[in-house]
Amino acid sequence: MITTRMGGAPRPGAGALRLVESRTSAPQAVRVNDYIRAVASHCPFLMPSAAHGLTGWTVYEIVGAAESAEAELFHAGVRAAEWIRPLTSRRHGRLACENIVLLGGAAADHRELMAWPHWALKHLYGPVGLMFGKFWTGEEGTDRQGRRIPPPPFSFLTVRCAVRPVDPRFLADTPDLARSLSTAVDDGREVFQGLPYEWKAVKTWASSLLSPQPPSPPPNRPAAFRSS
Repeated sequence: MITTRMGGAPRPGAGALRLVESRTSAPQAVRVNDYIRAVASHCPFLMPSAAHGLTGWTVYEIVGAAESAEAELFHAGVRAAEWIRPLTSRRHGRLACENIVLLGGAAADHRELMAWPHWALKHLYGPVGLMFGKFWTGEEGTDRQGRRIPPPPFSFLTVRCAVRPVDPRFLADTPDLARSLSTAVDDGREVFQGLPYEWKAVKTWASSLLSPQPPSPPPNRPAAFRSS
């Protein structure tokens, strides 16, 4: 069960995600070091972050209904983002990176489960300079040079400090968010200002943010909108 503190009050999860391993830089449940080494040439941020002990991993197993797991994943993402925010002004703090690993079920289930939480989180936290990404087991992809990126051996949602001169290019499908990220400054604002914390309300709000471009894939499939 996840308990996320927002707005001064603890918010318990429904138990749809079972905590397998609390936040650590070296989880036993998944082999993160092999993966970090494999993708280091595609993401130069990762190795320095890990070397400074600023890459955290929390591992969950899906044990409940998708709607409840989706809500708990969203709140876990909020907790990860709020963990990072006060670190950004510290030495090496901009290398901070938090990852939420999902176990159980199929990769396709993970992709679907992460879609709406990822969509909402990146719009909430992009304006304060955080970048959310989602990766699922076996995902195929290439980098800007056309090189094949090693597929992830596990599914995870990730959040890190944005690299403002570079990251907006990952948001081509959401130009308003890209512009906001390019000039983002964390002024300590409450990102939920005017928005209820309950996932149902957040998801309704997030559904109104779907970009009309490009016309394909359909706008009710936010899983296809990528930011890494």
